[in-house]
Amino acid sequence: MLREKEQQMSLYCMLYDKIPDSHLLKRIEKAVDFSFINELLADSYCKNNGRPAKEPEMMMKLLFLQHIYGLSDVKVIEEATYNLSYLWFLGMNPEDELPDPSLLCKFRKSRLREFSLDDILAEIVRQCVENGVIKSGSISIDTTHIEANTVKKVPERIMKHLAKKIFKALEQDLGEVPSEFDTNIPNYKKIADHKQAKQTMKDYLEGVMAKAAPLGKEETKTAIAEAKEILSDERFILQKGLRSFVDKDARVGRKSKTTNFFGYKDEYIMTTDERIITAVEVRSGEYVDGTEFDTLLERTKTAGIAPTEVYGDKAYFRKDILDTIKENQAEAYIPVSASSYKVNEEMYSYNKDSDEWFCFMGNHTVKKERKTTQKRGQTYELFSYTFDKNQCIDCPHRDKCMGSLKGKAKKLRVSVNAAEFYEINQFQKTAIFQEKYKKRAAHEWKNGEMKRFHGLARARGYGLKAVSTQAKLTAIAVNLKRIAAIIGGRKPDYSPIITCLRFLLRKFHFRQKLLLPSNI
Repeated sequence: MLREKEQQMSLYCMLYDKIPDSHLLKRIEKAVDFSFINELLADSYCKNNGRPAKEPEMMMKLLFLQHIYGLSDVKVIEEATYNLSYLWFLGMNPEDELPDPSLLCKFRKSRLREFSLDDILAEIVRQCVENGVIKSGSISIDTTHIEANTVKKVPERIMKHLAKKIFKALEQDLGEVPSEFDTNIPNYKKIADHKQAKQTMKDYLEGVMAKAAPLGKEETKTAIAEAKEILSDERFILQKGLRSFVDKDARVGRKSKTTNFFGYKDEYIMTTDERIITAVEVRSGEYVDGTEFDTLLERTKTAGIAPTEVYGDKAYFRKDILDTIKENQAEAYIPVSASSYKVNEEMYSYNKDSDEWFCFMGNHTVKKERKTTQKRGQTYELFSYTFDKNQCIDCPHRDKCMGSLKGKAKKLRVSVNAAEFYEINQFQKTAIFQEKYKKRAAHEWKNGEMKRFHGLARARGYGLKAVSTQAKLTAIAVNLKRIAAIIGGRKPDYSPIITCLRFLLRKFHFRQKLLLPSNI
């Protein structure tokens, strides 16, 4: 049951006067109205029955403090007990008792749902738009890596643990492991060939599962079902599936061509000018950047931001993303990706009006065909442009241009989007694009801030839900800090006071029949 929010009516509240107006928490409270949180989370509480609960606003503020200052559940309660600024921010009297640290964990798991955090983030951003903190529609999108809070294990070790789980389940169901089972699990570390070691462990585990299936009861069936589910994933043996029992959602992803990581990806949109995060989505490590672009953009628009410019790295140079940006009447500032656009512009140029390609010798295409090709088991569509054979035959650069290709005329094969991407690529060579794209650097600063000062480099908990909660609370924390910095950096608006004073002075001087100097 939710109780009415307690007011700071104690005599000891006079101590709060010692907190300066320039304090971070005072500036945050001045800029953001958190009263919406109680209403947002009211449905997760019983309105009429039960013991009075701690109000959601106060519990959320504890989580904000925790992520702003990098504290644990126990430490944030300990700090808030004697820190006047914390107590003032929480809306409590200095003599009030704080909740037990265990309630923070319970609040995160049972009361705070992922979509609630999205709503809280969106409402804070909406207030920023309404109050003039966010003024532009320039946004940037990027993905950062979060290391899992555990180590990844090879498939052989996972299968060893699965076999041990089945033996333990048999012992619980039958009282002992039947004698027909070979409990001496093969030592995969002594097998030099990694592929052979995996196959040996897989054969052993499947044999144990087959023998245990007709003997075991509930516990054994559960252990066998878990083993079957893991082995059925084709990516498991390839070391791209499950790698840890502690964190089953974490996956191996790529940082670059030569390095990888084990954990999660945090993709988010932020404003480039104010550097305020507008939407966050967390996925496992193998996530392909940009997959949730539409979702993140819609959340940004729901928060009241109409995008005018969208910045991203080469991973976001995809036709579907570019089309979405165009539909929203925004300008895309995303470098061309070589995987999407492969044309040697030193050799060929394109004229969009005539839909023709020109070679560096001045020859032009005279024929265009739409074709399909097979590559790595997938079908791709492309355009085949044929140049004028009369000029190709006598061209002095024929050998360089044609290479091993047969035929009288050069045939240039390009993707179906090559013509559109050519125009984009030409624009990206201009000084305007180069200057504008500098805004993209703001995302790198934000990545560093969240990882270095707020612990987002490594997950605090286990599983996708826990890591997603951590990432979204971190985003809210850095937003609150940034909002306070923007508010604190503003010069006070004295124009209404000056206008009022001028009026009073003019009135006074009129009565005294004196002239008011022009410089007042």
